[in-house]
Amino acid sequence: MKKTLLRNYAKLIVRVGASVEKGQRVVITAQADQPEFITMLAEECYRAGAADVTVEWQYQPLEKLASRFESVHDLGCVTGWEEEKLRERARELPVTIKILSADPDGMKGADREKLTRASMARSVILKPYQDAMANRYQWCVAAVPSVGWAKKIFPGERSNRAVERLWELILETSRADGKDPINDWMWHNRALREKCDKLNAFGLVSLEYRSANGTRLKVGLIPQAQFISGRKSTADGKHFNPNIPTEECFTTPMRGEAEGVVYAVRPLSYGGELIEDFWLRFEKGKAVECGARTNRALLEKILAMDEGAAYLGECALVPYESPINRTGILFYNTLFDENACCHLALGRGYSNTIAGFEKYDRADFAAMGVNDSSVHVDFMIGAEDLEIEGVTQTGEKIGIFENGTWGRALR
Repeated sequence: MKKTLLRNYAKLIVRVGASVEKGQRVVITAQADQPEFITMLAEECYRAGAADVTVEWQYQPLEKLASRFESVHDLGCVTGWEEEKLRERARELPVTIKILSADPDGMKGADREKLTRASMARSVILKPYQDAMANRYQWCVAAVPSVGWAKKIFPGERSNRAVERLWELILETSRADGKDPINDWMWHNRALREKCDKLNAFGLVSLEYRSANGTRLKVGLIPQAQFISGRKSTADGKHFNPNIPTEECFTTPMRGEAEGVVYAVRPLSYGGELIEDFWLRFEKGKAVECGARTNRALLEKILAMDEGAAYLGECALVPYESPINRTGILFYNTLFDENACCHLALGRGYSNTIAGFEKYDRADFAAMGVNDSSVHVDFMIGAEDLEIEGVTQTGEKIGIFENGTWGRALR
């Protein structure tokens, strides 16, 4: 892969994704797969004026070993030094960049019951720090290839060629393969914002989903919530793009107002395992029944992670002809697959979709209907024939999506 393309991608992540500013501290989290690119990324952070760049390395094979040999207690333990680090970061609010590259099958065979119990134990300690940082710092999630991930997508290719092909896909779908990716993203953000402006002008109170695959779902919306796009803002007005790539316009649904059945159209990669061909049935906002061809038990564990995990936290609109879907590739990675088509999310709702969110606290958000949970799990529902009608305060129905893409009212 040409170094100029990789340099432009690193610059895009730093300048547009995380929007690193002079004097800020940066924390990069990455698997130990692409050290050369992570070095390049750190350099771009410094060039943007970062005061300090810390890289925290992860390695999936070691995580699997730990799941095998450590007890639930040890896996779920948050040590004193780790909690002190979280406390410091809640004070300092460093910019956070997470680079994904994990093998979708990398945790296959691990003791899922043990990992779930450990994760629930850790979340009791971690969540208050996460809540304290919410809406107050810049962050970005992007991706680089690993051999395991690349071979999952291109099993017939030699390792080097598979990695090269995945690099090409990542750069293409991240709009990072042109001469000026930063300028391209300026126009992309503007186009998404215009769609959100149109959606917000309708004053929608609910969304109704229908597809020939059996999806029949109605979801209530929060009156104070708006549709927003890939570009977000912190409470003090700093702009950043948390996901590269992104193709979505999304909002936070009303907790307790979801009725019907929805079918996933792509596998869900969760914790290094795949859940395939699954569905969920909602009553009074809660997923009360589910099914899956593979890994139903894991899906049930997600729904039981905490009291809010079985409720919806996001409704996202993505046209079926998105650049990611046009590749015809299943990425086995939620960052990409969620931006292929429309999706929903189980668990934590986004409080920054609430108009004037910087004025409110957690109790206010809960009172408005924003769901709270330690998890946020996106799953894709955007079938080629998906229709979504938006219902206004007067009962008028507006064709938001027709045949998997934007309806006439949004074109």
